[in-house]
Amino acid sequence: MPILTVRHVTTYHYKQPVAFGEHRMMLRPRDDKDQTVLESDIRITPEPTQLSWERDGFGNHVATARFAGRACELRFESTIRLDHAPAEFNAGTIEEFAGTYPFAYATSDRARLAPYLTPVSDDPAVARWAAGFLDDEGKAKTSDLLVNMTQSIKRHFKHGARHEKGIQDPVETLTLASGSCRDVAMLMIAGLRSLGIAARFVSGYLHLADDTSEDLTGGNTHAWGQAYLPGPGWVDFDASSGLVGNRNLVRVAVVQDPREAIPLQGSWIGKASDHLAMQVAVKVRAVEAATD
Repeated sequence: MPILTVRHVTTYHYKQPVAFGEHRMMLRPRDDKDQTVLESDIRITPEPTQLSWERDGFGNHVATARFAGRACELRFESTIRLDHAPAEFNAGTIEEFAGTYPFAYATSDRARLAPYLTPVSDDPAVARWAAGFLDDEGKAKTSDLLVNMTQSIKRHFKHGARHEKGIQDPVETLTLASGSCRDVAMLMIAGLRSLGIAARFVSGYLHLADDTSEDLTGGNTHAWGQAYLPGPGWVDFDASSGLVGNRNLVRVAVVQDPREAIPLQGSWIGKASDHLAMQVAVKVRAVEAATD
């Protein structure tokens, strides 16, 4: 399995010294069966008076920093080293009863999947769009349904960075045929839930191919989704790339609602005009291959 390093630096600049409120961080990747954190380090300047860690209800790592004093700059530098096992989606692992859509989750599964079956949008346009991936009898091979929906968004939607906060309504993404990675992820999640397939939002990092540069480039924060299929369990789908499976994806947080997966959020005390800029830089590198 390849070893990946992730360096994520966020810096806030202010015109004059300001005070800082509590800051909440979701920067440490999850410990899942296909990724294991080997080392984790976070350096914050100015140094917080308190830094605490906990797991939220989804099993994600959450850090909270509290500060005293004032400064013109606030910097968070997270460095992670993890063992990552890339894998393609294997349709053959889906339980036989769920191999063709529609299928029904087992009673025990429905109870724990209930939060991920809650409709995202009540607009019939999303349901009609999702139903377009079924045949005239309302059926489809389950693996084809997931792959075709993922690849269709990649082919027919314009993808690009969107700097406004929050998520576009899935209907707006559908109408515009355009959105950021988080927008198209939520469109697909909304479509799958409208079909009764459990789906959840994932935030994390994307590993890009260029590992040669020492500059803090060659990766970025990213968002995608997961669908729950009996047999393989949670399956990653990245509507931005059109790929199903975890290749090049490092999971940090899995949530029901994207607002629960913001990488870094907090407050500061000062004049609105004091804020000058926020800079974010990410580098994801494959540094070596794990050996027995």
